[in-house]
Amino acid sequence: MKGVAVAIIPARYSSTRLPGKSLLPLAKIPMIVRVLEQASRARLVSRVIVATDDERILEAVRAHGGEALMTSPGHTSGTDRVAEVAAQIDSEFIVNVQGDEPLIEPSTIDAAIKPLLLGDSLVQISTTSEPITIAQDVFNPSIVKVVTDAHGFALYFSRSPIPFVRPAAGLTLD
Repeated sequence: MKGVAVAIIPARYSSTRLPGKSLLPLAKIPMIVRVLEQASRARLVSRVIVATDDERILEAVRAHGGEALMTSPGHTSGTDRVAEVAAQIDSEFIVNVQGDEPLIEPSTIDAAIKPLLLGDSLVQISTTSEPITIAQDVFNPSIVKVVTDAHGFALYFSRSPIPFVRPAAGLTLD
């Protein structure tokens, strides 16, 4: 099955940790374009749109043949940016692809879409996860952790270890 979902990639220039991150060159191509290229390779994606509040990002995407739409600069999250663009297009399925994942596998994007295609009314939103295999990653706040039930439904997300290990426990990985 080809092209059942629209991938929307939120991208803003004013990142608090790294301003201009979306435009950082990776092998001379802006990171946001690399993400767009990977999303375009997903089998279940028919269209990829970058949702941005910055003309520089808009122009960089368009200069590489991609599609980008301007969003309100007042959004507080990428999800808000995705929702604004999703409201303007006709698609039954929307996939939010993070704008700072230039190495995302197209199969990961397809894996997020597949549960929505099963027609189960309990499944209205989907995300992907993978096991943590490096012990230090448990303590890395850049890596989101998830607890799921026996059916794979997410119960809890955290940037802290799950269960949270209190500093008083004295556990470290150093």
